[in-house]
Amino acid sequence: QVQLVESGGGSVQAGGSLRLSCAASGSMYSRVCMGWFRQAPGKEREGVASICSSTGLTIYAGPVKGRFSISQDNAKNTLYLQMNSLKPEDTATYYCAADRWGYGLGGGYKYWGQGTQVTVSS
Repeated sequence: QVQLVESGGGSVQAGGSLRLSCAASGSMYSRVCMGWFRQAPGKEREGVASICSSTGLTIYAGPVKGRFSISQDNAKNTLYLQMNSLKPEDTATYYCAADRWGYGLGGGYKYWGQGTQVTVSS
């Protein structure tokens, strides 16, 4: 079993930055690969970024490439998403997810957090 708790969301003006954190607990074997997803009101959930500790491979969605950076601190069991140059279209609830397998930006992860709200104003 894996538990995921996101934090770091908030309100920011366009062009600003936020860093999201996802504190993970439980089986490390079950969270080899982790990802960040987001869902805006009235829209489908979309993958933002993913990382697998087994390979170090990172994947980014096109709209965030060059602005967002995913990383993890295994000593702290924490996944991060550094978000720079934020835009109003980045407004959404952000979720972290984990699984023993790498699903990239697909939604097949087994474990999900409750989400943290990010609001970007123009």
